[in-house]
Amino acid sequence: MDFELSDEQIAFQDAARAFASEQMAPHAADWDENNVFPVETLRQAAALGFAGIYCGEAHGGAGLGRLDAAVIFEELAGGCPSTAAYISIHNMASWMIDRFGNDDQRAKWLPALTSMQSMAAYCLTEPGAGSDAAALRTRAKRDGDDYVLNGAKAFISGGSTSDVYVCMVRTGDDGPKGISCLVVEDGTPGLSFGQQEKKLGWHSQPTAAVNFEDCRVPVANRVGEEGDGFKIAMAGLDGGRINIGACSIGGARAALEASREHMLVREQFGQKLAEFQALQFKLADMATELEAARLMVRQAAAKLDAGAPDATTYCAMAKRFATDTGFTVCNEALQLHGGYGYLRDYPVERILRDLRVHQILEGTNEIMRVIIARRLLSGNAPL
Repeated sequence: MDFELSDEQIAFQDAARAFASEQMAPHAADWDENNVFPVETLRQAAALGFAGIYCGEAHGGAGLGRLDAAVIFEELAGGCPSTAAYISIHNMASWMIDRFGNDDQRAKWLPALTSMQSMAAYCLTEPGAGSDAAALRTRAKRDGDDYVLNGAKAFISGGSTSDVYVCMVRTGDDGPKGISCLVVEDGTPGLSFGQQEKKLGWHSQPTAAVNFEDCRVPVANRVGEEGDGFKIAMAGLDGGRINIGACSIGGARAALEASREHMLVREQFGQKLAEFQALQFKLADMATELEAARLMVRQAAAKLDAGAPDATTYCAMAKRFATDTGFTVCNEALQLHGGYGYLRDYPVERILRDLRVHQILEGTNEIMRVIIARRLLSGNAPL
């Protein structure tokens, strides 16, 4: 059991941290305030290999593993959690094509996706199918060499700005086995979008409904076989949960660092905040909880890399713990800042707003508990 990063991992950790501090952190407040989608910055990240982290090298991916990705996303989120999370979603959608697509599909879409000349969106959630993803109703009816899509997807990151929409649609009966995966390209007749959602956080990435009205998509755009869609979606979410947990850790770490600096300069009652033992204990607990979350995320990533049979359970555990911990640490950081923490002049309130949704997306933390409990009660997991 080795808890140290390899020399290669330290190298891309350093590269990601430098990029986040130089290209993301200085602009994050402006992106948040003005709802800026930083396309050029995203393409700069892609030039470092961050747009296809675990896609194969044949079509421009970095060919790295899930532990490597967790290290990278923690660092990127230290600069801007919202933008880092968008890159995570793009990676997830691209990986689905790389892992489950055929050679023609990889050659067609991945070179532009791994360079972020094209953007990818992942479309699973619907207005009536959130946590109950297997109940999705968007229908794809076979018509010769095409599918005709009708339905809608909700809360889609990159909705209206993406070039490729990796969509889970119903081609068969009710339930998970009736779901297939289709890639819908921007500009396809019948594809439209709702207005941009007005969100608490995640202002640097667009979010909108994706609508299909007699939207005709070639059968050649189907990823995998009919009925494989739910399996593909869940496989993607295992990695997505690790990534979003890492993003929570990175954002919370930035809030912790801001709190430490504030405590070293802010004075009350004739002494610096750092000299009050009660606040020292609070800071110590914040750091300890973050380190525990980091270890859980990295263990889950290692299990996913190894193809361990209990990887899904550990991904759910890590996502639940890391995202809850990240938000709690940010909330404590805001409290340590006092009234200043509530002001937009300081980064803590923005980080808190960005991290809140991590407890909801990629499967709510309540669903994570369902996944964990099912395995525990099945008798297949040691207690």
